[in-house]
Amino acid sequence: MPAAYTNLYLEKGATYNTTITLDDVYGDSYNLIGYTASSQFRKSYYSANATATFITSINTSNGSISLSLTAATTANIAPGRYVYDTTITKTSSGEVTRILEGIVDVSPSVTR
Repeated sequence: MPAAYTNLYLEKGATYNTTITLDDVYGDSYNLIGYTASSQFRKSYYSANATATFITSINTSNGSISLSLTAATTANIAPGRYVYDTTITKTSSGEVTRILEGIVDVSPSVTR
Protein backbone atom coordinates (compact mmCIF):
# COMPACT_ATOMS: atom_id res chain seq x y z
CA MET A 1 0.00 0.00 0.00
CA PRO A 2 1.61 3.31 -1.04
CA ALA A 3 1.68 6.10 1.52
CA ALA A 4 -1.09 8.67 1.29
CA TYR A 5 -0.17 12.36 1.36
CA THR A 6 -1.97 14.86 3.55
CA ASN A 7 -1.00 18.02 5.40
CA LEU A 8 -1.59 18.49 9.12
CA TYR A 9 -2.31 21.80 10.82
CA LEU A 10 -1.72 22.31 14.51
CA GLU A 11 -1.73 25.28 16.84
CA LYS A 12 1.12 26.09 19.21
CA GLY A 13 -0.01 25.55 22.81
CA ALA A 14 -3.17 23.60 21.91
CA THR A 15 -3.97 19.91 22.20
CA TYR A 16 -3.87 18.15 18.81
CA ASN A 17 -5.81 15.01 17.80
CA THR A 18 -6.50 13.41 14.45
CA THR A 19 -7.56 9.97 13.29
CA ILE A 20 -6.37 8.04 10.24
CA THR A 21 -8.72 5.33 8.98
CA LEU A 22 -7.24 2.63 6.78
CA ASP A 23 -9.30 0.70 4.24
CA ASP A 24 -8.27 -2.31 2.17
CA VAL A 25 -8.79 -2.54 -1.61
CA TYR A 26 -12.42 -3.64 -1.03
CA GLY A 27 -13.26 -0.65 1.18
CA ASP A 28 -13.27 -2.74 4.36
CA SER A 29 -11.44 -1.67 7.51
CA TYR A 30 -7.78 -2.65 7.37
CA ASN A 31 -6.92 -5.37 9.87
CA LEU A 32 -4.44 -3.77 12.30
CA ILE A 33 -4.33 -6.64 14.77
CA GLY A 34 -0.67 -7.35 15.52
CA TYR A 35 0.57 -3.92 14.40
CA THR A 36 2.10 -0.95 16.17
CA ALA A 37 2.13 2.62 14.84
CA SER A 38 4.64 5.44 15.10
CA SER A 39 4.75 8.99 13.78
CA GLN A 40 7.21 11.88 14.05
CA PHE A 41 7.85 15.23 12.50
CA ARG A 42 11.11 17.06 11.84
CA LYS A 43 12.19 20.42 10.46
CA SER A 44 13.51 18.67 7.34
CA TYR A 45 13.96 15.17 6.00
CA TYR A 46 17.62 15.44 6.98
CA SER A 47 17.18 16.64 10.59
CA ALA A 48 18.96 14.36 13.04
CA ASN A 49 16.36 14.80 15.79
CA ALA A 50 12.59 14.70 15.74
CA THR A 51 10.81 17.93 16.63
CA ALA A 52 7.99 15.90 18.17
CA THR A 53 6.74 12.35 18.34
CA PHE A 54 2.99 11.84 18.11
CA ILE A 55 1.28 9.71 20.73
CA THR A 56 -0.26 6.89 18.66
CA SER A 57 -3.02 4.42 19.41
CA ILE A 58 -4.60 1.77 17.20
CA ASN A 59 -8.29 0.89 17.17
CA THR A 60 -8.37 -2.62 15.69
CA SER A 61 -12.18 -2.71 15.51
CA ASN A 62 -12.35 -0.06 12.78
CA GLY A 63 -8.81 0.02 11.33
CA SER A 64 -7.96 3.47 12.62
CA ILE A 65 -4.89 5.10 14.12
CA SER A 66 -5.07 8.15 16.37
CA LEU A 67 -2.28 10.70 16.47
CA SER A 68 -2.15 13.22 19.30
CA LEU A 69 0.06 15.79 20.98
CA THR A 70 -0.49 17.41 24.37
CA ALA A 71 -0.81 21.17 24.76
CA ALA A 72 2.47 21.13 26.72
CA THR A 73 4.23 19.48 23.78
CA THR A 74 2.87 21.86 21.13
CA ALA A 75 3.74 24.86 23.35
CA ASN A 76 7.42 23.97 22.85
CA ILE A 77 7.28 23.78 19.04
CA ALA A 78 8.38 26.80 17.04
CA PRO A 79 5.81 27.98 14.47
CA GLY A 80 6.68 26.93 10.94
CA ARG A 81 6.60 24.06 8.47
CA TYR A 82 7.81 20.56 9.18
CA VAL A 83 7.73 17.16 7.44
CA TYR A 84 6.17 14.06 8.96
CA ASP A 85 5.29 10.49 8.28
CA THR A 86 3.35 7.71 9.97
CA THR A 87 4.35 4.06 9.83
CA ILE A 88 2.86 0.78 10.96
CA THR A 89 4.98 -2.19 11.98
CA LYS A 90 3.81 -5.80 11.85
CA THR A 91 5.07 -7.16 15.17
CA SER A 92 5.44 -10.77 14.01
CA SER A 93 7.80 -9.97 11.13
CA GLY A 94 9.11 -6.46 11.80
CA GLU A 95 7.82 -5.34 8.38
CA VAL A 96 7.43 -1.54 8.32
CA THR A 97 4.94 0.22 6.02
CA ARG A 98 4.72 3.98 5.61
CA ILE A 99 1.02 4.81 5.43
CA LEU A 100 0.95 8.61 5.55
CA GLU A 101 3.29 11.52 4.91
CA GLY A 102 3.16 15.25 4.36
CA ILE A 103 3.72 18.68 5.86
CA VAL A 104 2.89 19.83 9.39
CA ASP A 105 2.09 23.55 9.65
CA VAL A 106 2.37 24.94 13.17
CA SER A 107 0.65 28.28 13.73
CA PRO A 108 1.75 30.68 16.48
CA SER A 109 -0.33 31.39 19.57
CA VAL A 110 -1.37 34.73 21.03
CA THR A 111 -2.94 33.56 24.29
CA ARG A 112 -0.44 32.58 26.97
